[in-house]
Amino acid sequence: MQSPLPWLSRVLAWVLMGLCLGGFSLAEAVTPQQALALAQGETDDRIAAIDALVAAPDERAVRVLKALAEERLKRAGDRVLILDGEQLTDAVTGAAVSPAPEGLEDVMLNNRLRSELDGALASLRLSSPDARERLAAARALLDAGVDESKAPLLARALAQEKDDAVKEALALTQAAALAASTDAAKRLQAARLLGESHSPETRLLLNQRLAEEQDPAVVAALRKSLSQVESTLAWGERLGALFTGVSLASILLLVALGLAITYGLMGVINMAHGELMMIGAYATYLVQVAFRQWMPPTWFGAYLVVAMPAAFLASAAVGALLERTVLRWLYGRPLETLLATWGLSLILMQAVRSLFGAQNVAVESPGWMAGSLNLLPGLALPTNRLVIIVFAVAVLGGMALLIGRTRLGLFVRAVTQNRPIASCMGVPTARVDTYAFALGSGLAGLAGCALSQVGNVGPDLGQSYIVDAFMVVVLGGVGQLAGTVLAALGLGLANKALEGVVGAVLAKIAVLVFIIVFIQKRPQGLFAVRTR
Repeated sequence: MQSPLPWLSRVLAWVLMGLCLGGFSLAEAVTPQQALALAQGETDDRIAAIDALVAAPDERAVRVLKALAEERLKRAGDRVLILDGEQLTDAVTGAAVSPAPEGLEDVMLNNRLRSELDGALASLRLSSPDARERLAAARALLDAGVDESKAPLLARALAQEKDDAVKEALALTQAAALAASTDAAKRLQAARLLGESHSPETRLLLNQRLAEEQDPAVVAALRKSLSQVESTLAWGERLGALFTGVSLASILLLVALGLAITYGLMGVINMAHGELMMIGAYATYLVQVAFRQWMPPTWFGAYLVVAMPAAFLASAAVGALLERTVLRWLYGRPLETLLATWGLSLILMQAVRSLFGAQNVAVESPGWMAGSLNLLPGLALPTNRLVIIVFAVAVLGGMALLIGRTRLGLFVRAVTQNRPIASCMGVPTARVDTYAFALGSGLAGLAGCALSQVGNVGPDLGQSYIVDAFMVVVLGGVGQLAGTVLAALGLGLANKALEGVVGAVLAKIAVLVFIIVFIQKRPQGLFAVRTR
């Protein structure tokens, strides 16, 4: 049987349903009273208004809170407006306002309100679909000084979270919220929870709570948790110091490998070795500039692959030029070689200053070298340092194969051991000298390419490493690659171990004194050249 309701009744029913839905939507939106409470009044009342918006958030509430945090909220009488660029919009309706009303005033913030807003916005970001944003939100809440009122919100977020890193951050933030409770039982629970976390932030939080806590049971629990956290972090710090020493050793090894050729095998005291490193670093910079100007942005991450051979070839070409024009006339005369290469180093530095200026140039690492590898609490290994360690090992392996397994390596070893006999056997000694010096210079260029990823690139780049590089070669044994590796590793670890005890300057002095004493007792270094 057909319904007796006419078509008009059906239309009215749909209208009523739309009004109900509209009423529900409007109930969630920011009201004029809420907007005005945010913009004026006592600090406690404004904080209450912020909490009310966080408790029932919608897109407009988030927009208003962000505008307040960024000091883009304005007030004109009873109206609250948001400034977006040069456009004013109504904070309640979202409608554009033009022209600007008379009596427009800035909404002022104090430090307490800023801190509360940071925490409120972080709370809203806990429901973000992006795990990185949720992690940043949890850390922001912890930094803002979370209190017990946020504990239910954090508990809900923790129950829904799937990402392990975010879970750990949320658990720490929840424990921090409970640690600020007025209930001693909740503080005791928080103290035990904090003992299960092993981050540096936990240690800082535990020390803060110990300074404020009065309850003996809570103090005992806090001290026990602090002991657990410090024990775990101590291992991370020890391994971090070891990694730093290995990282420094890899850089010293890259720098010293070139000297192991030019000084160790050829007997040339090359004071311009640091400037050849500098040329490699500037070649890396030029390749980076070329990629930025002429290559698609998506290709920028590959610039370092092109920069490595460019740095090697640039430094090798300069080294070959120096050998053919100056050094070939000075073999067997160490003092004249030292003075000549020192003068060449000054010329190269001044040439770079004239071309690029005296200021450092910016060399940016590719995106794949950014970040760090977190293995243990308190132990984060920078990716760029890891890449340099792998690169140094690869260069060392290539050098060992070149010297020990190739025709050029055979010629270099023959000329090093007995130049007249090698010449009589048909070895082109003059050409081998050029090739060997170019190889050592090219290795210096590779060291400069690596150094550009961890430090400043400027005309004085090489001066910071040349003395350490000579110490590595002398300590390891002239012409001994194995000794160069062990000396670089030993000096790197010793430097970092002593720095933590006596400081960087005294550590350098102590290492230098040790090397002087060692060379006095064993002039041939760790490994002596075998002769017959």
